Amino acid sequence: MNVSVSQDIRADLENAKAQSIANLAERTAFVAAIAAEHADRVDAEARFPAEAIDAAKRFGLLGVLVPEEFGGEGASIHDAMDMCFALGRACSATAMIVAMHHVKVACIVRHGRGNAWMEAMMRRIRDEQLLMGSSTTEGRNGGNVRNSAAAAEVVDGRFTLDRDASVISYGAQCDGIVTTARRATDAQSSDQVLLVVTKDNYTLTPTQGWETLGMRGTCSMGFQLKAEGPAEQIMETPYDRIHTQSMVPFAHLCWGSAWTGIAAGAVDRAQKFLRKVARSSGGTMPPGARHFGFAKTSLNRARALLATTADHFARIEDDAQALSGLDFQSAISTMKIEASDLAVETVMSCMRANGLSGYRSDGEFSVARHLRDVLSAPLMIHNDRIAESMSTANLMGAVAPKLRP
Repeated sequence: MNVSVSQDIRADLENAKAQSIANLAERTAFVAAIAAEHADRVDAEARFPAEAIDAAKRFGLLGVLVPEEFGGEGASIHDAMDMCFALGRACSATAMIVAMHHVKVACIVRHGRGNAWMEAMMRRIRDEQLLMGSSTTEGRNGGNVRNSAAAAEVVDGRFTLDRDASVISYGAQCDGIVTTARRATDAQSSDQVLLVVTKDNYTLTPTQGWETLGMRGTCSMGFQLKAEGPAEQIMETPYDRIHTQSMVPFAHLCWGSAWTGIAAGAVDRAQKFLRKVARSSGGTMPPGARHFGFAKTSLNRARALLATTADHFARIEDDAQALSGLDFQSAISTMKIEASDLAVETVMSCMRANGLSGYRSDGEFSVARHLRDVLSAPLMIHNDRIAESMSTANLMGAVAPKLRP
C-alpha cells in the first residue's frame, strides 16, 4: 500500500537531509529531483517553481558563492556551473533562476568587500538564503544592458531610483534585486552603477506580463521599480568594470551551463526512446536514429567549450587587466554564442530522433518543453547584438601563432 507523506513531513525530512549533507553535488541532486517532479506543471501553468526554489533554500544552494569569511562556502565558478547544469536537466526555469541568482551574488561578493552594507548583505544571503533577482533592461533599450535611462539620485547620503524595468527576472518572487542605473541625473547613459535593494526599501508595480513560448516559469514580468535607501547600497566600483570582470563571465558561464543541462535532459529522453524502440523491434532502429549521434556530438562540444572557458576564467578571475582584455572578452562572448546555438542544435536533433514522440507535449519521450525553453538561449542577450559588439575587438586581436595556447 502506498503511504502519502504530507508536505510538512516531507519538508522536515528534507531539512534533516540538508543539515546532514555537506556535499554540494548531493544537495543539488536532491533539489533537482524535486524540480523535475514539478517541471511540466511549472511550464504548463507558467508559474514560479516554488517547490524547487524552496528546496534550494532548505539545502543551502543560494549562498554557496558567499566567501567563507562571511559565513558562506566560497564555491567556485565550476561549482555554480555544475549546479546549473544539473538543475537544467530537471527544470529549465529552476536552472535559469538559480543561474541568474548566482550572477547577481557573484557581483556582490566580488565587488562588495570593504562596504559594510554589502558585507552584511553577503551574510544575509547565506543565513537567510535570499533569492536575488535581476534588473538590467529597461524601457526601450531591449537587451542593451550597457545603457541606463533611470538615474540613482543621491542626496544627503541616501539614494532614490525610479526605473521602468521592462523585465525583472522572477521579480515578484525574489527577496532582493540587483539593478543597474545611471550614476547621476547628469551622467551619460553608459556611465552606470550597480545597486542592491531589498524588499524593505523598494516597491514594484507590474507593467507587463510574461506570456512566452518557453522559460515560462521564470516569471520575468515588467515592473516600475521604485527604491530608496542609504547610498551604501550603491556599489563603489563602476558598472563597466563589474560588467566585464564579473557580470559577463558569470552570466555566460552559468546561463550556458543551464542551457547545456536542458540539452542533456533532451538527450536523456532521446536515448530512452531509441532503446525502447530497439528492444521492441528486435534491434531495428527508427528512421530518425541517426540524429541521436548528432545530438550527443553537439552536446559534448558544448560541454567542452564551457569547461575550457571556465578553466580560462578561473586562471585569471583575480586579474582585472586580463579579464578586461580583448582575448578573454572575445572568448567569453564567442562561447555564449556557440553554447546557446549548440544547445538549440542538440535539442532539435533529439526532436528528430524521437519523431512524433518527441514532438508531442505529453509522454515520457517529449522534448517539446526542452525545445521551447532552449530557444530562449540565442536571444538572451541576443547573439547578433553580441556578435556586432565583438566585430571591432576581433579585428584588433592577434591571430594565434601556434596550434596550442
